[in-house]
Amino acid sequence: MSAELTVTRGARLANWNVAIIAITVLVLIVAAATVDSFGTSRNFGFLVLDLLPIALVALPMTLVIVTGEIDLSVASTLGLSSAVMGYLWNANQPIETIIPLCLLLGAVLGAVNGFFVTVLGLPSLAVTIGTLALYRGLAFVVLGDSAVADFPAFYTDWVTGTIGGTPIPNVLIVIVVLAVVFGVILHATPIGRAVFAVGASEQAARFAGIRPGRLKFWLYVASGLVAGLAGVLWTLRYSSARADNGAGLELAVVAAVLLGGVSIFGGKGALPGVIAGVVLLGALQNALRLSDVSNEALNVVTGVLLIVSVLAPNLASTVLQRRRT
Repeated sequence: MSAELTVTRGARLANWNVAIIAITVLVLIVAAATVDSFGTSRNFGFLVLDLLPIALVALPMTLVIVTGEIDLSVASTLGLSSAVMGYLWNANQPIETIIPLCLLLGAVLGAVNGFFVTVLGLPSLAVTIGTLALYRGLAFVVLGDSAVADFPAFYTDWVTGTIGGTPIPNVLIVIVVLAVVFGVILHATPIGRAVFAVGASEQAARFAGIRPGRLKFWLYVASGLVAGLAGVLWTLRYSSARADNGAGLELAVVAAVLLGGVSIFGGKGALPGVIAGVVLLGALQNALRLSDVSNEALNVVTGVLLIVSVLAPNLASTVLQRRRT
């Protein structure tokens, strides 16, 4: 019976992945045909740069949510990483030292979340809402309301530049490499099988010899590390370190992950669908910006997609069950 249930869930996930990929392709075609400048190579570069922080943070977030947890502090981790980067640059520290320190900071912030969730047993939603506020507050303590600019041109030019004479942005390499790494981990290693097992039933996973607490702790470390990297790349893209960088990004990340078919209750998800969800969300936002839609309206779109991403898979599952009965 359990094997049949697993197959059924896998089929539903595969169908949802196919659907979200098809919807994403359709949106890209329609936007290219109806929105001025959307299909240009120049806008492609801007689209990838806009997708960069969402795509990066969504990768470890996928694994965290599959285990049945969540990390809402990622945007504040990004902001604190950016603020520390600006502070250290003002203190005349070399950029080659600053970047590793910001990555280490992100990992430490993730470890703090992991400690509260796995060692103290606190609910991840409450913990990461708390650290969302804490980390953002620390960012303002570190840097205040000021902005730090004039980062080395070599780094800023690389982040905003393209590969050779092509329109392909350099940062797409970072996205692809990390997507492959997290994809292999989730879908082709014992770690990935443990992630799904913990999300499906933590108690059963323990009986199978898996240590859910340790697994979740290191996933939070990975989430913080990648959020720290996103903070570095965000800062270099705009050549501006600010305490409010990335504000609100966590909603876009969660929306993209859930749009990609990852169950908010854990135990189900696939990275190809998540990547499609990221592209869909980014394409919609980009097309609306080109159409002079306000940022407030973009927030509404993100909120609607977040609600749809939770409701749609459940409604589809309910309809299929009723048809079978």
